Amino acid sequence: MFADGSSYRQQLRLRVCGILVIDGRILVARLHSPIVDKPIWTPPGGGLTFGESLAQGVRREFFQETGVEVSVGQLVHINEMIEPPFHAVEFYFEVHRESGEPALGHDPEHPADQQLLQDLQWIPIDKLPSLDFFPQSLISKLQRWEQRSDFNPYKSS
Repeated sequence: MFADGSSYRQQLRLRVCGILVIDGRILVARLHSPIVDKPIWTPPGGGLTFGESLAQGVRREFFQETGVEVSVGQLVHINEMIEPPFHAVEFYFEVHRESGEPALGHDPEHPADQQLLQDLQWIPIDKLPSLDFFPQSLISKLQRWEQRSDFNPYKSS
């Protein structure tokens, strides 16, 4: 049984996500999306807590979901998702591993029998278009990851 997303409905959510790329592979979480009611692959992340900076939120969420401590780099992408009754603004940051080995974490806001997280994998970036990867608007940037210093976070490509 998965959380039905009722706690995310009819409210604006601010989400922060970390993008960890090593040797052409990105660390992604598979989770049951309450928005599309099916599993998707996405960079680790989650809701920002009141009083928390974007960087603090990225570090906390990334550690909760992966067990990896990260430092936060540049903002590379902003995604606004509006799928009534859901609305989220998501900030995607480059992150750098400081310590820890990736292992599937948990959603502390959900009971054990209603976890959204299902898996954690290193996926080659060139395989992302063939997966249910979200957000799709991030794929073109990931395919040009070596040019990320030139990215405009407000544009999808």
